[in-house]
Amino acid sequence: MQKRNTQQRRRAIIDRLNQVGEVSVDALSKELSTSEVTIRKDLSELENNGLLLRKYGGAVLLTTESSELSCEKVSVRKIAIATLAATLIKDHNRIIIDSGSTTSALIPQVKSKIGLVVMTNSLHVANTLLEQENEPKVLMTGGSWDAQSHSFQGQMAEQMLRAYNFDQAFLGAAGLDIEKGSTTFNELTHLSRVMAEVSNQVIVMAESEKLQRKIPNVELPWQSISVLVTDDQIDLASKQVIENHGVKVLCASTQ
Repeated sequence: MQKRNTQQRRRAIIDRLNQVGEVSVDALSKELSTSEVTIRKDLSELENNGLLLRKYGGAVLLTTESSELSCEKVSVRKIAIATLAATLIKDHNRIIIDSGSTTSALIPQVKSKIGLVVMTNSLHVANTLLEQENEPKVLMTGGSWDAQSHSFQGQMAEQMLRAYNFDQAFLGAAGLDIEKGSTTFNELTHLSRVMAEVSNQVIVMAESEKLQRKIPNVELPWQSISVLVTDDQIDLASKQVIENHGVKVLCASTQ
């Protein structure tokens, strides 16, 4: 089979999903003649663009309503959420920024903050912060590179986090369960829990549509979360249930 470029390969993945509804990393790797690492990156990017939902070992097709969300609309929501979340950060705060597209959207919003100390497990977050004129002090967790989450994980990363204490942790979520908390397909949830343990305030940043995602692994229970920053499309009933867990819910305007 002729090797495809990135866009052709990702289009082929979506076409395959539209045909069968579910795909595996192993089958796609063979069908598209590329590595499983490359396929996982493709699936991660397609999920970030709202085109599919990752699951352990592969991906499934989102509902029509969700899959029709354009990259532009998803981006607007993430920026709105990040802009609102940034208002919680004060000058000289010591914060954690987790890996992920929504948490990464926070970076341009903190360029006016002075004296920040930022810990992250994301190379992208670290590199982007180091380019800012406000010159935040950047700390990396180190640890083992996880290709699925595009971040550092493991015991070394956990030990690095526990050597500090932080004012706030800004974490993303693959899904939200109104009864249980934030959820993820990635079974490597321990680092997120350590991030929460070493922070005085835990802020989860997630689009309201993630309430529709049925994902098996609880990443953080609601009792470990201080604030949920989401968009104004969240329904009032879900917002009330989450607030009943003791979580403050902030809704960013997407108009």
